[in-house]
Amino acid sequence: MVNRKELDPEQSPRAAFGALLRRLREEHGWTQDELGNRMGCSGAHISAVETGRRASTQRFAASADRALGTGDQLKRASRSAQHRSLLEGFPEYVDYEARAVEIRLYEVGVIPGLLQTHEYASALGESTVKRGVTSREHADERIALIAQRQATLARTPPPMIFVVLDESCLLRPIGGSTLMDAQLTRLMEFSELPNTVLQVAPFNIGVRRPMTLPVTVLTMPDRSLISYAESANRGHLERESSSVLPILADYHQLQAESLPRAASVAMISKLRKGSP
Repeated sequence: MVNRKELDPEQSPRAAFGALLRRLREEHGWTQDELGNRMGCSGAHISAVETGRRASTQRFAASADRALGTGDQLKRASRSAQHRSLLEGFPEYVDYEARAVEIRLYEVGVIPGLLQTHEYASALGESTVKRGVTSREHADERIALIAQRQATLARTPPPMIFVVLDESCLLRPIGGSTLMDAQLTRLMEFSELPNTVLQVAPFNIGVRRPMTLPVTVLTMPDRSLISYAESANRGHLERESSSVLPILADYHQLQAESLPRAASVAMISKLRKGSP
């Protein structure tokens, strides 16, 4: 075939997905235009995804599965490609997060992803690339996933979201002053939503702080509980109530020791204005 670009599935997650899409399409004997017509998009779009120039979305993958009659094969492959750069265990957590009716977060040192501005997330990603911790493509994938996770919060009805930020999250400068100003503004806007509670755990809590590491507790639609925490190499999901309930009790204690909502917002406002 003239101008056919050979694909190396090992090159990147996008290339692996593109190679799979091409193979399934060619098994049907369809051109890119023919598949595009069945999916309601252009052949050029199909070409861009197959050659890794454009990332697949879950919507695109689901549409391709329907057109090709492949069940959810491409959708699962797309999800795997998007999550390949993440800690083991985190992709499974994201699936639970998207269905949770209550989300409880405690974060230390950095604003949690669900509350990050695009610029804040990009600055964090850029730092990992510069330090050689990850590739540019993987950093971009993580930023895209943050946007996808934030979008799931707009579902109806929205989940209740309880957030406790260690004071270090607010004091650690990421990017320039303009970036931090926008991020702190985002936190204040978040605190005004009807389905959120935002608190700050100040340094002066001292030994009364019941937990020192970040943790998330999810309440699922059937009221079951799931906790998630990360080590250096992987994420850990816990579904046993006997293990999650003590974590939830510690979280409630942390909320009681933290600043009330109004005082937390006042602290963020002062920092945004540059006040000590």
